[in-house]
Amino acid sequence: MQTQVMFYLLEEDAKHEQVAEQSHAHACLQAANFYRQNQRVFIYCADQQMAHQLDELLWAFEPDSFVPHNLPGEGPKNGAAVEISWQPPTNRRAILINLTSTVPHFANQFSHIVDFVPSDETLKQQARERYKGYRQWGFQVDNQTAPQQSKSINALQSS
Repeated sequence: MQTQVMFYLLEEDAKHEQVAEQSHAHACLQAANFYRQNQRVFIYCADQQMAHQLDELLWAFEPDSFVPHNLPGEGPKNGAAVEISWQPPTNRRAILINLTSTVPHFANQFSHIVDFVPSDETLKQQARERYKGYRQWGFQVDNQTAPQQSKSINALQSS
């Protein structure tokens, strides 16, 4: 089965300092959506600090709808439904949400990959390179506009 990659085009009018918040909020939204579809998700972060930020965001994401998640070494033996890490995955999962600037060397372990195209020109160029990288791996790559901001995303960005 060929790996499917979906790039979400983020809002054009985001200020430079909001770019990371925007991709993090959309990563939480995607993780919650996949969790509701009974999919196991791996959110790959650039570093430990980013992983801890995502962990905090998921705790506050939807107060009436908890998304089980953990950082490395936490939670049940095979991890929660959503695992957040800056290290390669240790458990099998179907979905990768990539928040790094490169194509992870383990990307071929996943059937579906979510990535983001920020409006910032430097980050947009990095996304183009990832797009090329995924294509070189033979993955099916597509893109679409990110979903309109929900109440959950707006609340996350203002906190």
